[in-house]
Amino acid sequence: MTAPTDKIKAPPMVYISGEEMTRHACQLMLDEWVCPFIDISDWEFFDLSCKARDESEDQVLKDAVKAGARIGAIFKEPTITPTASQAKEMGLKKAWGSPNGLMRRGWNGITISRDTIHIKGIKLGFKRPVLFERHAVGGEYGAAWKTTGPGKLETRFYSAKVPGKVECVEVDSRDLSDDHNVCVVYHNPLDNVKDLAHHFFSRCLAAEVVPYVVTKKTVFKWQEGFWSIMKTVFDEHYKEGFKKAGLLDKCGGDLQHLISDAATMQIIRWTDGGFGMAAHNYDGDMLTDEVAQVHRSPGFITSNLIGKASDGRTIKEFEASHGTVADLWYAHQRGEETSLNPLGLAEALMGAMEHAASLQTANQPEICDFVDRLRSSIHECFASGKGTRDLSGPTGLTTEQFIACVKDRIWKSHDLSKMDEKDPMEQMVQRRLSGDLPPIQPEPPTKDNIDREVLENMFNDFDLDGDGMLSRSEFERMVIKLGVAPMKGDKAENLLGGGYKFTRGN
Repeated sequence: MTAPTDKIKAPPMVYISGEEMTRHACQLMLDEWVCPFIDISDWEFFDLSCKARDESEDQVLKDAVKAGARIGAIFKEPTITPTASQAKEMGLKKAWGSPNGLMRRGWNGITISRDTIHIKGIKLGFKRPVLFERHAVGGEYGAAWKTTGPGKLETRFYSAKVPGKVECVEVDSRDLSDDHNVCVVYHNPLDNVKDLAHHFFSRCLAAEVVPYVVTKKTVFKWQEGFWSIMKTVFDEHYKEGFKKAGLLDKCGGDLQHLISDAATMQIIRWTDGGFGMAAHNYDGDMLTDEVAQVHRSPGFITSNLIGKASDGRTIKEFEASHGTVADLWYAHQRGEETSLNPLGLAEALMGAMEHAASLQTANQPEICDFVDRLRSSIHECFASGKGTRDLSGPTGLTTEQFIACVKDRIWKSHDLSKMDEKDPMEQMVQRRLSGDLPPIQPEPPTKDNIDREVLENMFNDFDLDGDGMLSRSEFERMVIKLGVAPMKGDKAENLLGGGYKFTRGN
């Protein structure tokens, strides 16, 4: 294949590299998918591997954050936050902390947007999009803590609102009688919740999904402020738009609040999708993990940090919602075949490229056209059955084979005269996308591919009396806990081969 004579000049962007299997896959994506068509000489690269952070005393992280604030478009590969034992194994000076806190502070993080990825012709967990906003600051992630013995614990706040005047307010005072205690202090900043609300509701309205705000304010009274701000912004700016779109018809004509416990159950039940949720930092972290599992895996979920520069520009950092995939990396190092699905990584890279082009628009149409062709090439490979093994089963492609398959389609899309309509793969792609062929379904759980250790632990959790059997009451508790219990009014259909399908009654 001959490289294009005129590459498209990409606008400045920050590229943060990580390590292990995702580092390997991202380098393949750059070499085979991007660099033959795109001039990336204006990208600024930062190595956030443990070794690079250690050698620079973490200066490389500070430099990356500074560059991200200046440029406003960032792609980040998954990185390792080493444990004490890993730091010792790697010969590091210390166990360097997660880079996420410094990034979110440095980019004035507002929210982490996590959405489901959908491929036409592939049946995943949710039929329609699910959007999620996780407050990017506050909560347990910024907590300070100490272990103590018995004594008195006091928490005081000193106001700095009036210059030259210090006002002390007692937040809490309590006696600790246990010999061993853990005392924890954290706070939830609320100034940027208005920005989060506008971002969330505008996205839900554009995607035509029903919005929900999730807290546990019935018990945690301090979470009332989050809900109140979200509701005020909704009422003043978005309620009429959602009403006109018919998106509030099934929820009482107004924005609905969900207790976090209920949200956990509804995510399992609402597999038709078509909803959005906004939540505090910790709840958002947990609930988006659940969304990922319902939708097959974290590889089918996007993860974008939205921040705001001092001049009002939107800063966006794009990454996959999964880690470095260490087990596949170890297999790769042993010379074994691997099959990493790079979809989440690719979506993050494409998102960063599109955002960079929106900030400096000289070649925006050309960049967006390339991204569209790359995304289509990836999706078409999956739709033709040429996917990685998480979707295509044992006959699926290896990591390198999938990269090559997508590369071939990108080149063909670059020169449409090379597209052969008689090519069996091309015919299958078009039939799958047109609906002539049924959608590809991920390999279902069977007795041969389930994790028996996890299954045993689940069984023990519900076998309350430890007799090795589930009684009727234990079974009832199990299906309620898993969110699959039939409700009054449901119609149950016994499926051929075992199992039940429930149809919601009126």
